[in-house]
Amino acid sequence: MTLSAAQFHRETSYRRDRMGGHFMDWANQPDVYKTYPGIEPIPLPREPALPAVPLFDLFAQNHAAVPRPELTAEDLSAILRLTHSLTAKARHPGGDFYYRATASAGALYPTEIYIALAGVKGLEDGLYHLSIARQGLSLLRSGKVLAAFPGSRPEQTAQEPRLTFFLTAIFFRSSWKYRDRAWRYHLLDTGHVLEHLVLTLKALALPYQPLADFEDRAVARLLGLDEKLEVPLAICRVNTAGGSPGFAVDFSLPALPSSFQQASRVAEREVDYPLPREAYEAGCLIKTNPPAPGNMVRLIGPEPKTWSPLPGFSSPVEALNLDRAVFSRRSRRNYVTTPLREESWQALWTSLALFEEMEQVEGWKPHQTLAVGCLAGQVEGVSPGFYLIDWVSKSLGLAAAGSFTRAMTGICLNQAWLSQAAVHFLFLGNPRHLDEQWGPRGYRHALLIAGRLGERLYLAATALGLGCCGIGALYDQEAAELLGLNPDSRLFYLVAVGPVKSLKSN
Repeated sequence: MTLSAAQFHRETSYRRDRMGGHFMDWANQPDVYKTYPGIEPIPLPREPALPAVPLFDLFAQNHAAVPRPELTAEDLSAILRLTHSLTAKARHPGGDFYYRATASAGALYPTEIYIALAGVKGLEDGLYHLSIARQGLSLLRSGKVLAAFPGSRPEQTAQEPRLTFFLTAIFFRSSWKYRDRAWRYHLLDTGHVLEHLVLTLKALALPYQPLADFEDRAVARLLGLDEKLEVPLAICRVNTAGGSPGFAVDFSLPALPSSFQQASRVAEREVDYPLPREAYEAGCLIKTNPPAPGNMVRLIGPEPKTWSPLPGFSSPVEALNLDRAVFSRRSRRNYVTTPLREESWQALWTSLALFEEMEQVEGWKPHQTLAVGCLAGQVEGVSPGFYLIDWVSKSLGLAAAGSFTRAMTGICLNQAWLSQAAVHFLFLGNPRHLDEQWGPRGYRHALLIAGRLGERLYLAATALGLGCCGIGALYDQEAAELLGLNPDSRLFYLVAVGPVKSLKSN
């Protein structure tokens, strides 16, 4: 029987009365750097020129770019530097810890990046794996690896450079700590990385097209993956315009060596947790019938009596550029009880509210798969309560008045620092409805979007000088009851934002 999204979410829910001790096998901790034995990574330019674009302008602007006639290795290095790189080092008694551009549950970093490129100056055409530790590319296949994109513009020449990014997740990296629940973090973490990629491409004025629906088996074969160990989750085409959103894999390509598949093995003794793999396999089937129109915020239960229009966008004067926000981003959670300024409240909501109109992906829209809300605790001029956003009308509604942050702190495994945060942003959905509309693939859509929006909050909070930290560990049923969700709906992800102690002390 195919595992549904609703079944997976229910089977991996946390309950107070069933939280047994979990032994962390520290001697078998997974390696967070994937390497290919016998392949020396090709170094990328170390100090590429980075775009100086204010972060909030990227949230607001429509993306009207045209393909570039030339792309270089330095361009690719700039994209990867802001998308998936090591950004700082901290010394600890047990060894050095390297911060990365994006957030990751448990700092386990399951996401890997592969790039198929053609016509990029300074690099051979082929398929590469990003070695994040070396800031280099490991060449896996030489030559043309993708067939022509269906529906490409007739005038597109073979010389016009193209990039296709493939984002994957290595199962055991997150399963080592989170066991069967890890599938949630695979999707959220990959969404984090995808959002960095998209914002960087916008900053460089490059055309892009994220893809969530594709033939998983074909992509896994192209990348040389053993799907028991590592799986493809998202694709982004770059420097193409017009035509069909699809692509085709050239099946005349030989299979990659089995040693390449084993490169996805990241620990000496890997435990097979079946539910993440089963959830992935169930979601490999793409439902071709178009979904019925629907707005997820209307399908989770709470119904605000009144909705107020969100304020118009204005970029905060002192906010950082994208590059500064990326390199400064941390999971900062030493919150203080200072109220969140009204300007920051509006800027955070704007960064979320404008997401949908910037993303027109494959005929489905974010509001059909995910609902967004928040628990406002300490915000200038805003009454404490549970609020929901309607992406379609760009309005905010009060679902329930009162202070909820302390109760939610207890539900989030009693992580006390959460109670001090000014706002808890909430990403919610109805797994049963997702199954009906898209099959189990819909769950992948919803959590990837939640991850992307969560990473937007990380960057926005950093640009505003605020703290931010995401939470995926919570007592699922208790959270649904606190928020008054209907029996089929759940809280997928929580991101806490608010003023923190001096950043020098973080």
